[in-house]
Amino acid sequence: MPEAPPKPGRVAFRHPAFRLYWFARVLAVLAVDAQVTAVGWQVYRITGDALSLGLVGLAQFGPFFLLFLPSGAAADRFRRIQILRATMAVQAACAAAFLAITVTGTATFPRIMAILVVLGATRAFQMPALQAIVPLLVPPRDFGNAVAWSTLGFGTARIIGPAVAGGLLIVGEGAVYAFTTALLTASLMVVVRMQVTGQVVSRERPTLRSVLAGFRFIWSRKVILGAISLDLFAVLLGGATALLPIFAVDVLGVGEIGFGALRAAQVLGELAGAFVLTQRPLRRRAGRSLLVAVAVFGAATCVFGLSTVFWLSFAALFTLGAADAFSMFIRSNLVQIVTPDEKRGRVSAVNGIFIGASNELGQFESGITAAWWGVVPAVLVGGIGTMVIAVVFAFVFPALRRVDSLDPDDLVRRYREAPGRAPAEAE
Repeated sequence: MPEAPPKPGRVAFRHPAFRLYWFARVLAVLAVDAQVTAVGWQVYRITGDALSLGLVGLAQFGPFFLLFLPSGAAADRFRRIQILRATMAVQAACAAAFLAITVTGTATFPRIMAILVVLGATRAFQMPALQAIVPLLVPPRDFGNAVAWSTLGFGTARIIGPAVAGGLLIVGEGAVYAFTTALLTASLMVVVRMQVTGQVVSRERPTLRSVLAGFRFIWSRKVILGAISLDLFAVLLGGATALLPIFAVDVLGVGEIGFGALRAAQVLGELAGAFVLTQRPLRRRAGRSLLVAVAVFGAATCVFGLSTVFWLSFAALFTLGAADAFSMFIRSNLVQIVTPDEKRGRVSAVNGIFIGASNELGQFESGITAAWWGVVPAVLVGGIGTMVIAVVFAFVFPALRRVDSLDPDDLVRRYREAPGRAPAEAE
């Protein structure tokens, strides 16, 4: 007998492992975003150099880019819950290191950078395990609800974290690092309590071929290739948020408070979109909905670029965020459900580098085109390009356009092929 359709609400929280995962991740995201805020403030106070702030981002992204292939392989060859426990312990130790060098007055730019590099390497191993473990925490029917609630919880933490850090910075950076050390330690304790079973551990020998299995799987499944490539190009072309300071000051004339509101608008839209998905699960026409969401993302970018009124700019960024939430929801379901468990770590690593590259390169593209053509033409070209990409992908990836239901059984039957699977065994 087929399972009942997916139910809205809080069905994912009926499963103890997901409850613990969600709580631990919310604590960790809140702590990390507060920590990043304090690090940026501290680095600029020490160096007074804008380039140093750029190096802060590079120190975190560089190790992730270098290690994403072995980290994905590790998430498939070892128990993901153990990887999460180890990486959470390192994150808590790094927060304690920030606290120690700050309260002792020994914080220097090289020492801060050294800690950040360790954090970047830790993030490289943590990210594939984090994404690939979620399908093990809930039954397939509740996976979509888990994705929606994860987006809602983590987005809320990303708003609260910097706000709390801003308040604590009145006392000093040490107060922020004490706060983040406590939160990350608590998150680690919650992760230690998690019991995760059912992981299919890959028994492939650690060769170059096995490490690159994630790329091969994505290339052979055009649904996944189309979904993550669509996100790559959409974020690459539609990265208007990188130019927000210019719009806030020179176009809208709203100053610091208006800039903060514009920064929050997209996140609020993402949260609203995620909340809608927790209550009204997407049941049909998933592929078309993904393409429409990307087109709406591009259209909202164009409206933002043309707007000279604050409320319209805010509404455009809110709409952009809501469209992104729908896009991410559909993409996450396709990638995680279609991919067999013994390859999820490697596929998640490739997906992660696509997302990271699109964010970083999107900011770079926005800055370069704004310098060439001016800020408004740059945003308009990016928005129009995103809409064109959505139309092009509808024809280049017809399998993606034809995806209807996100029912796990249907996705597995249609898009996951059995031959060639590596020897594996369930734990």
